[in-house]
Amino acid sequence: MRKISSYILLVFFLVSPFLVKAQITQFKDSVIQISGITMTADSLRAIPAVSIVIRGQGRGTISNSQGVFSIVAFKGDSLSFSAVGFKKKEYRIPTDLKGNNFSMIQLLVEDTTYLPVTIIKPYPSKEEFDKAFISDDIPDDEYEIARKNTQSAQLRALARYMPVDGREAVNSYMQKQAKSLYYAGQPAPQNIFNPLAWAQFIQAWKEGDFKKKDD
Repeated sequence: MRKISSYILLVFFLVSPFLVKAQITQFKDSVIQISGITMTADSLRAIPAVSIVIRGQGRGTISNSQGVFSIVAFKGDSLSFSAVGFKKKEYRIPTDLKGNNFSMIQLLVEDTTYLPVTIIKPYPSKEEFDKAFISDDIPDDEYEIARKNTQSAQLRALARYMPVDGREAVNSYMQKQAKSLYYAGQPAPQNIFNPLAWAQFIQAWKEGDFKKKDD
């Protein structure tokens, strides 16, 4: 019985390298580099920003400004092409392709989207239009919102009353540690003799940073 087991193990160790090599060869043959271009079906115009996704694998790529794309997949995988304004298209990679490179041209058909009907009616009178125009609250655009959020007074108020987050706390601690090690064994300089510190103090005094602010 022991001789039979030893013989089986010997045969397994002799055959296993060939099996591994065959699996590696099969894996290399199944991998393929897909390169191509996405174009419109009617005018053969390049379509940029087309999303190419491999179905069931959660990975993909996007075509560039000339519609060119490149992706690595397996033979037999399905590619899904989607873009705004075009119908979705799927392409299944043939399993009998020769080699590990394949070029293709994927044509997409434009998709027409019908919006709901909008009926514009005038106001009954000019007085009602003036009243509605004055009382209407027009929301701020992105530029106005950005301008309000970057005002120096508002930023100073937020920096003064809002608590620090984890990153700011760690940076403050590391700066204090570095400063303590920098002046180890010697007295730290006093800002009372620093002209730059006095200039910053005077500037902050003029801007009202030391005034008591209401909550």
